[in-house]
Amino acid sequence: MITRTRARRGLRLLVAVAALLLVLPGVVAATLTIQFTGTAAPWAKSTGHDALWLGHMWVDGRKDAADVKALAVRLRKTGIKDLYVHSGPFDLDGTLPPEKYAGAATFLKEVRAQLPDVRVSAWLGQKVDGRLSLGDAAARQRILDGARAVIAVGYDGVHYNFEPVGDGDAGFLDLLDRTRQLLGKAPLSVSTPQIEPFPLTRPAARLAIGHDKYWSPDYFKEVASRTDQVAIMTYDSYYPSALLYGGHVVRQGTLALDLVPDDRTVLIGAPAYHDHGVVWGDAAESVATAAQGARLALTSHGTRRELFGLALYVDFAATAEDWKEYDESWLNPEPPGH
Repeated sequence: MITRTRARRGLRLLVAVAALLLVLPGVVAATLTIQFTGTAAPWAKSTGHDALWLGHMWVDGRKDAADVKALAVRLRKTGIKDLYVHSGPFDLDGTLPPEKYAGAATFLKEVRAQLPDVRVSAWLGQKVDGRLSLGDAAARQRILDGARAVIAVGYDGVHYNFEPVGDGDAGFLDLLDRTRQLLGKAPLSVSTPQIEPFPLTRPAARLAIGHDKYWSPDYFKEVASRTDQVAIMTYDSYYPSALLYGGHVVRQGTLALDLVPDDRTVLIGAPAYHDHGVVWGDAAESVATAAQGARLALTSHGTRRELFGLALYVDFAATAEDWKEYDESWLNPEPPGH
């Protein structure tokens, strides 16, 4: 009798889960569509705390002083305050050989001559899905040694980008704690996965792709509390339209604004690249849509947030149109009615 009762309960649970999984996509789509509506407040725009990811060519000799000067001409017209310059990746044991950023000292000198108010952080990371293990204490120590070395070269801070870090990863939190102690007042920033937008979306995505695409709000908050900046990689969302992607950005921004203290910077990753890997990706995701989503998130939050911005990914793929969208949709958006 007990066995039959358990079987019936199990069957009812399976039916309920199946029904939920059938209904959930429609609920998600409707919610995101509604969120990407309305008019952004005039004050919801760049406050001069934006960021840009830069490729490895800036520190390996492929770019020279003339390139830095041209970059500076472009950036002086923007609200970009932080540059994350790819200076790794770590080897699979966590080592960071100095030859990977051999031209960093020259680059830093040239940037500071051209853009004295812009901070430059070393963008460091590696794949951690069976390759570099953040659960290995010795590997974490070698990562810290690498972080110490780039600061000694002259970088202003460290920007970590390990993927995919699973929700609740204790090794990553320990690394952040120890890096915070190492850096002192130097900025520590991190690229983060998207925040779980709705209940059950994290386990559903994990089941589909084999690892966490989303972090739970609690884990995201733990990471944010240990850093100065969180840059949410809102791109590669796989949503099939600009409407849904825009709603997704609104939801990510809204969640982050509630989870991150006011004295930490929230950055919304904006896709300034055009090789998403799915046929609809380039049409669905854009800098303009990310900017509008960020503005609507700020408006929904209700108050101006100084430490909030866009982070453009990535300089070597960004087109003139991407920069135009950044300017017209985020830096200098036209007021309603124009």
